[in-house]
Amino acid sequence: MKPPTHTLLLMTILSILACRTADQQRSPTRLKLATTTSTQDSGLLDVLLPPFEDRFHITVDVIAVGTGKAIKLGENGDVDVILVHAREAEDRFVREGFGVSRRDVMYNDFVIVGPPEDPARIRGNGPIVALRSIAETGSLFASRGDESGTHKKEKLLWKAAAIEPRGEWYLEVGQGMGATLLIADEKRAYCLADRGTYIALEDKISLEILCEGDPSLLNPYGIIAVHPAKHPHVRYVEAMALIGWVTSPEGQQIIRDFRKSGKALFHPSAYTTDKSGQD
Repeated sequence: MKPPTHTLLLMTILSILACRTADQQRSPTRLKLATTTSTQDSGLLDVLLPPFEDRFHITVDVIAVGTGKAIKLGENGDVDVILVHAREAEDRFVREGFGVSRRDVMYNDFVIVGPPEDPARIRGNGPIVALRSIAETGSLFASRGDESGTHKKEKLLWKAAAIEPRGEWYLEVGQGMGATLLIADEKRAYCLADRGTYIALEDKISLEILCEGDPSLLNPYGIIAVHPAKHPHVRYVEAMALIGWVTSPEGQQIIRDFRKSGKALFHPSAYTTDKSGQD
């Protein structure tokens, strides 16, 4: 059986929500979303969620943490839906029965940023060569160090470079993406960041993009409902309403149109398998 179209899914959910009692309709339902700091720091949620909340009479309580913590909140049944960016961990979350109905939402890419003077001379190099140069020169590198999707990607890149980062040059800050970029800017350090958050903060920092465009730096995001069979108390219908919204033509258009200084922060991906950087 083919899955329902987005239009049919939204119509079905609207019908279910319309059956609430008058008292329930007067008080908005609260839906808990665990997501990455990049979706919040970039400002995307400020434009993506309000139309959903108005249409469905649902208030979304956002918990912005690293992907690892967001997935753990889902595993514990502390949230109803997660929006994250670590595909291997997402697939495991579904495979182990914690999540259901994973959908592609959007993508951007990771970039390595650093001070304009570029002491490790990484400008224009690929990520592996760049990380090796940073380590060999002992140049400061600010890591989120929080098991977020960005941190997971960073660790994979260090592993590919055959380097175990340690020492005074390697700063594990334990902060979200925005805060990590601000610390890196203050320390004149290199940093792996998602492009969306970097663009959102570009006018507040002097760090420049020095390494970009490599296929290994692709950064896809997925949304997953917490499985009601594992946690019967979760708001599954409302979670599916949010999934239907962000992957609907209207939700995808909001993502496509979200820009800062004319630059796209994310590219919608619910209707395409092309992740080449064009939408």
